[in-house]
Amino acid sequence: MSGHVAERSTGDPGESARSVWPILGPSLVAAIGGFLFGYDTGVISAALLYLTPAFHLSDTLKQVVVASLLLGAVVGVLVAGPLVDRLGRRRMLMVAAAVFGVGALVSGFAPNTGVLVTARFFLGVAIGTASLVVPTYIAEMAPRRIRGRLVSLQQLMITVGIFVSYLVGYAFARSGGWRWMLGLAVVPALVMFVGLLALAESPRWLLGRGREAEARQVMLRSRSAGETDQEIAEINALAEAENRLTFRDLLTPQMRPAILLGMALAATNQLVGVNAIIYYTPTLLTRTGFGTTAAILSTVGIGLVNMIVTIVALSLVDRVGRRPLVLGGTALIILDLIFLGSLYLLPSRNALVSWLTVAALCVYIAAFAASLGLGIWLINSEIFPTQVRGKAAGFGTVTHWGLDFLISLTVLTTINLLTATGLFWMYAVFGILGFAYLYRHLPETKGRSLEDIESALRRRARIRPRARSGARPRPV
Repeated sequence: MSGHVAERSTGDPGESARSVWPILGPSLVAAIGGFLFGYDTGVISAALLYLTPAFHLSDTLKQVVVASLLLGAVVGVLVAGPLVDRLGRRRMLMVAAAVFGVGALVSGFAPNTGVLVTARFFLGVAIGTASLVVPTYIAEMAPRRIRGRLVSLQQLMITVGIFVSYLVGYAFARSGGWRWMLGLAVVPALVMFVGLLALAESPRWLLGRGREAEARQVMLRSRSAGETDQEIAEINALAEAENRLTFRDLLTPQMRPAILLGMALAATNQLVGVNAIIYYTPTLLTRTGFGTTAAILSTVGIGLVNMIVTIVALSLVDRVGRRPLVLGGTALIILDLIFLGSLYLLPSRNALVSWLTVAALCVYIAAFAASLGLGIWLINSEIFPTQVRGKAAGFGTVTHWGLDFLISLTVLTTINLLTATGLFWMYAVFGILGFAYLYRHLPETKGRSLEDIESALRRRARIRPRARSGARPRPV
């Protein structure tokens, strides 16, 4: 009863504002991890043009320099999973910030390819850790009424980081200052580390360690007493359910549709080639006639489109719905990939072809940002019952980073084997396969309960509901 009353307004117009501000600061500090995620993945696109002559990189070594970051991200996700529960969310974010800073400095001062690849591997470990811990920390710190908006800061800050990396790349393009491009990431890493020193630990982690008084104190900064009591009771109940759960429970026929959908979303997200665009756009544009500086400047426009469309999509997703955005955006991506591949059949060094390529890349990144870019994280947070969400979402996360690594390691090799036309058309085929699966299996999750979503997934997979039992994972 007290929990129900807690969600009602007390009539004090300042109540909501007072509850938002104490959590906004910690959320923004944690979201710097998302900014560094975007910056370190995006900055290599411009730096690669200058690293190639500096270290005499072949196409294979270029791919290794790019892919080392993604291999590190896979390791980061696998390592951070168990450590984040042992050490705490705040401490893991501090470790990630420290690795971001050291990795940026070592990358900027790298004397050879081996040191650079090693530094980018550890930057990837920090990225994988941040991708897992940042949304977890924000979600556990935020009161439920603003949780969705605050967790969305992660995706927004990733796009801001990519855009800023393109700006920095252009700023140092004339001087060829790739060391500055890579090394400047130490500044936000330092800001993040210092900011985290003043933040509290997640109340959920504190409760898991039996430190209820500290957890209550943290929660009362942004919640009423009634909300705090209700949420503490829910967290304790949920923790008991999670402790009884094993990975074997995730492989039941009832859970399989959600697991497969999460993996399909992650796979489609990567197999349409988005990170080939983010990492290799300047390289691709120089092959259509752009000069080095002009190619890097074009990426600034692409990054700006990515950031603006992400902001617009975040404002629309709760009105338009997840399914129309994901399916409509994926269809547009497929058509655009076919068009991009066709452009590379036309004579190169042609100004019209070059600018049409830039326009097509802008359409591509806009369609992706409004659909698969937003959908992978949002839908994965909605399709699983609450007490299995942490374990179940890991399938999609590992799929995402694993395929990201494979894509980044094969882009230039595929171009050499199939030409750029073959590369884009291959991604279009993958997109068609992903669209077909999502069209059949993706339910609308907007405004629906977890039970309703679970039932919709069962119906689409034609799985009959089973009698409830103790082994069956259920929402708390």
